[in-house]
Amino acid sequence: MRNSIPRHIRGLTFVLVLLASFSVQHSSTGPTLAQAPAAIPRTADGKPNLQGVWQVRNRAAYGLEDHPARHKMPPGRSVVEGGTIPYRPDAVKKREENYANRYTADPLASCFMPGVPRIMYMEHPFQIFQTRDHVAMTFEWSLVHRLIYTNGSKPHDGIEFWMGDSRGRWEGDTLVVEVTNHNDKTWFDMSGNFHSEALKVTERYTMLDADTIRYEATMEDPKVFTRPWKISMPLHRHKDMDRVLEYHCKAEESEANGNFERKEKTWYPK
Repeated sequence: MRNSIPRHIRGLTFVLVLLASFSVQHSSTGPTLAQAPAAIPRTADGKPNLQGVWQVRNRAAYGLEDHPARHKMPPGRSVVEGGTIPYRPDAVKKREENYANRYTADPLASCFMPGVPRIMYMEHPFQIFQTRDHVAMTFEWSLVHRLIYTNGSKPHDGIEFWMGDSRGRWEGDTLVVEVTNHNDKTWFDMSGNFHSEALKVTERYTMLDADTIRYEATMEDPKVFTRPWKISMPLHRHKDMDRVLEYHCKAEESEANGNFERKEKTWYPK
């Protein structure tokens, strides 16, 4: 019976069987390869190397929850786990008042510091510097900076800061940062989401690959929210920038209002 099958058909059948066998073997090893952890840069002491220029690609700075387009506010999707922020009933009215007056009441309208976590997802790049005992961040927006202590030191109780007091530790390959000692003057976004001075923010920075950091922040404030809630988003590396540029909010506002003129000795030429 076998000899009745033409030779070229028998050869084709052999090739098809061989290809099928290779396909099965390849598919069985494929998921294992896909699940292998991506290589990430590391410092001399083995920690993930977060250094570089980073920026979000979302609209969270305008509204952490789903929001439609408004004047000076592009639309955006929620970055809040579960979709909505769990406000206490007595705090909802304050959030609504903030939103109604957002163009003047937003602290950024007066060029005040954004606070944490808002500074992390503004549409301005920022740069990370890393040593054994500290992680420092400098931001394009008004050259605001953060210093995260990773040397085991404790926060200074009784002092309120616009940018909070950041203390970090490494849990495996994730940098965990607890931010306390906030004042009650900053917002989470332009939509008027707010907090009290009792806010505690726990951030988690996890490198997914050489060019992506997963940023998570959990907010706790029993004076404003019914329970802790979390936001999550990727931070993307800028490969075409070796340093952040400068955007001085108050200086640009003052110049636009005609309060002073640029001088060649103190300002870059136009």
